[in-house]
Amino acid sequence: MSTGAWERWHTAPGISQSELKEFDLSVLAPNGLRRGRTTGSCATAAVKAALYLLLYGERRAQVQITLPDDAHYLTVPIQDSRRLNEQAARAEVIKDGGDDPDNTHGATIFAEVRRNDKGEIRFFAGDGVGTATQPGLRVAVGEPAINPTPRKMMRQAVAELSGNKDEGFDLTIGCVNGEAIAKKTFNPKLGIVGGISILGTSGIVEPLSLASWIASIEVYVRVALGNDANSIALLPGKIGRTYAREVLGLPEQRSVQIANFLGDALDFMQQALAEQQRDLDVLWLLGHPGKLAKVLDGVWDTHSSKSDMAMSVVARIAAERGFNSRLVQELAQANTVEAAMEKLKNEPGAQALWVDIEQRIAALVQTRVPAVKKIEVRLFNLQGDSLGEV
Repeated sequence: MSTGAWERWHTAPGISQSELKEFDLSVLAPNGLRRGRTTGSCATAAVKAALYLLLYGERRAQVQITLPDDAHYLTVPIQDSRRLNEQAARAEVIKDGGDDPDNTHGATIFAEVRRNDKGEIRFFAGDGVGTATQPGLRVAVGEPAINPTPRKMMRQAVAELSGNKDEGFDLTIGCVNGEAIAKKTFNPKLGIVGGISILGTSGIVEPLSLASWIASIEVYVRVALGNDANSIALLPGKIGRTYAREVLGLPEQRSVQIANFLGDALDFMQQALAEQQRDLDVLWLLGHPGKLAKVLDGVWDTHSSKSDMAMSVVARIAAERGFNSRLVQELAQANTVEAAMEKLKNEPGAQALWVDIEQRIAALVQTRVPAVKKIEVRLFNLQGDSLGEV
């Protein structure tokens, strides 16, 4: 990086060289697998490379992007960059998902950056990036399927390179062959048409969804059960981690990230407890109903490629609890569980419904781990708010 470019990056508002550390992707995840870059990170890097060329005439072989934690930056190789005209430039990045199986791994993510006279940053879907057509997603109907965190990262990239706060840019994000790639994902069912989504909450792909990760879960479960622990928590994702720490008071080693492999994690737990010839007082299951409610359809590997979404479960139990048929139908036809939550938000029986779902999950899980005395399930929305029991 040239000295001028380095200074431009580090002297942007809120950024200083001393505050940011490089996130080194060569350092393997705890399970020995390679981490990768999210589509959000790739798009942000493409935006930044296009801006270098548009604003400063610099064709970059790599760029540094600020990660959402505002504590680290990531170095991303640039596949290509070129001027489109005096007001626009384009850059491309090859998506590397690390050792995580991902439909977008190896895809070309591109950004076309154009000056506008609106004085604002606007986002557009290029070829291969989808557009939202149904409510309940992280973006509004009619908006490009670029999630909030990647948008924040791209805005940050513009702020780091543009010295003129009043200058506006149109950011068009696309993916080569993205429409075909999207057919292998849930996007068509979600009402996202035309291509893939630009995703990522941390900017980093953690290699959680591999068969080799299953073996590491056994290690994590056994560590969690160490020192005669009387309660531990299993978390399919990051949702519920704050609850485990701040409400339950569980130390970090007592909370196990299990990705989609709930059945395997439970089997490992039962096996370990049997070997130790002891019981566990309480097992907590903490997460989003989009994952955990699938158990009520007999699904123990909750990966989207191996199971349907959980709206039908929510609708079925709502019907059993006497919710009106119109609402039940809307729940069944919702494009995401989050959209179903929104439809239930103002219903007087909503909390009782979620408590019922939690209890049903707990009862079914109990049959798989008889060495656990009590199963407690807590469901949360994407913001981490409790849906049922508090």
